[in-house]
Amino acid sequence: MRNFSVIFFLVVLIGCSKKKVTYDMVHSSEDSLSSYFTLANDDNLTFQKKQEYNQKAFAIVMNQPNDSMFRVNLVRVANRYYNMNDWVSYGNTVHVLLDKSEKAKDTLNIAKANSFLGDYYGGKAVSDSAYFYYFKAEKMFVKLDDSYNLARTRLNKGLLQYSESDLLGSENAVINALRAIKGEKVSDLEYEAYNLLGLINNELEEFDKSIEYHNKALESIDDDVIPVQFQSKATSLNNIGLVYQNRNKYKEAIRYYKQGLSQKNLLKDKPSVYAMLLDNMGYSKLKTNDINGLPELFYESLKLRDSLNHITGIIVNEIHLSEYFAYKKDTIKALEFCNEALVTARNSRINRNALEPLKQLAILEPKKAAVYTQEYIHISDSLQKVERNMGNKFTRIEYETDKIKDENSNLTEKNQKLVYIFSFVTILGLFLYIIKSQKAKNRELLYKQEQQHANEEIYNLMISQQNTIETNRVQEKKRVAQELHDGVLGRMFGVRMNLDGLNRYNDDLAIEQRNAYLSELKNIEQDIREISHDLNREKSELINNFVAIVDNLFEEQRKTFPSKLISNIDSNIKWEIIPNAIKINLFRIIQESLQNINKYAKASLIKVELRKQENDILLVINDNGVGFNANLKKKGIGLQNMQSRTKECNGTFNIQSKIGEGATVSVTVPIEQEQIPT
Repeated sequence: MRNFSVIFFLVVLIGCSKKKVTYDMVHSSEDSLSSYFTLANDDNLTFQKKQEYNQKAFAIVMNQPNDSMFRVNLVRVANRYYNMNDWVSYGNTVHVLLDKSEKAKDTLNIAKANSFLGDYYGGKAVSDSAYFYYFKAEKMFVKLDDSYNLARTRLNKGLLQYSESDLLGSENAVINALRAIKGEKVSDLEYEAYNLLGLINNELEEFDKSIEYHNKALESIDDDVIPVQFQSKATSLNNIGLVYQNRNKYKEAIRYYKQGLSQKNLLKDKPSVYAMLLDNMGYSKLKTNDINGLPELFYESLKLRDSLNHITGIIVNEIHLSEYFAYKKDTIKALEFCNEALVTARNSRINRNALEPLKQLAILEPKKAAVYTQEYIHISDSLQKVERNMGNKFTRIEYETDKIKDENSNLTEKNQKLVYIFSFVTILGLFLYIIKSQKAKNRELLYKQEQQHANEEIYNLMISQQNTIETNRVQEKKRVAQELHDGVLGRMFGVRMNLDGLNRYNDDLAIEQRNAYLSELKNIEQDIREISHDLNREKSELINNFVAIVDNLFEEQRKTFPSKLISNIDSNIKWEIIPNAIKINLFRIIQESLQNINKYAKASLIKVELRKQENDILLVINDNGVGFNANLKKKGIGLQNMQSRTKECNGTFNIQSKIGEGATVSVTVPIEQEQIPT
């Protein structure tokens, strides 16, 4: 239910702040101007009449010279446009105020104009622009040591952050507002600050703190500062009731709602607060199964909100009526009100308004629950994304504004220094460029020489291992020949001779002996099979010689560095047909990648995979480290070497990385179908 109470609160709070400025009496020598200001602020008149009188006042003011009284009168004109929600006229007036104040170098009114522009863009729902101007005004009021306007601006900034769900940022802004007026008796700002802190903590589910702040807001109400007509007490009582309602303490909530409704002239002064109290009390009664006075409370509240064109209030009323009729098991009426709420929400073009109707429809129509839930999740996720981005945008605005300010303050000094040192820097820069270029060429040449030497060492190592394998192969052949000649063939010859001798006999003894010799033949068969298996294993070891080298590299990595290494080499790759040049380059790419990860990535997990992909070998090296900007790092020597090795193999090289998201190196090398003796 957050959204509905918040919107009303924002209207009440901002209205209070502007009227506070409005009642700062500025005496004018022109009776007609004073009369127009009074009439433009008369709520008993129609919007058109108030607008007409304010336009006449503006015309008179614009004929005055640009002195302090002129700018004060412009502030009064702007405030009246604000109070009647005439955003176009308000924006135009504020821009005139800013222009005239800048020409007169009136820092105070420049700061006020920036604060008013924050109000303007806030009213137009352009939150980033509103925050930008509030932040500018805040910095100016700090320099002016204007504690009241500083606190007011920080409160407005906090309200904006709260409306965009930047709750922690909003809380920080409000606390800073209270710090600005610490030790001063400023009841109106204290009330608004504590009231907003109560709402923030209610959203954060810090209910005890929320009630504490709302009680402080009640204690700070001073009828001499905040007009009784603002019905601040009724507003706070409603907000306390909402806290208890959120804690499911509905009887306590009803008690506060009743106190709020008992406030004198509430319906006349603040019909919107009256309607909210009626609706909230009806809802709490429904939750306690006390339907006495229902649905009349809901209908009365709905009628008031409809007359005020309070869209979000209308939606929540219709949802509550839907819940009431669902409680009465009148599904038709429950669906009717819920669908009306959804239509109203969609017509308002505020996505958040559709959440509660969708949730209620999912309950009322179980068969369509999946559809409503899916739309609910989609809207909720998009809102969370927007709110998160807005919070980040607010932080970025502060950073960029401070950065621009610092840059501007240092610009003059930098320009003076540049005049004196330009020639020196140019000569020095040219000299350093020549030295750097020469060093780079030397490093490149040295690296190529080292690379060539390393390739030769790897090639010699592989040749040496190949010779060792050939020697082992010859020895193994000799061993197998000896096994066959001395063991298997001799035994088979003896069995054959004995079987020939037994062929002349057919008695039981001969049959038994023949069976024994058959068993011996089976044993000989088993011996031959074992010798065959030994040969196959030996062949596998010969074939997978490259695999052994790579595995040794992986084992060294695991022993030396704390990061976990997971490796996978496809057994379908026929390494015996892969040219040595490709094996060397693949080995060096793996080695270079592991070295880079160990130096810079701070990774806890590394994955290396070599697999066959159609007629290619695919090497993928992935880590979960700190990552880097791949566009900036592609000129590094290590990456250039890997690209160069890939190019030598007629392959393709790709690297993907983002800061904070690790890195992935992919190398694709075609398999050359050139048969190499095994």
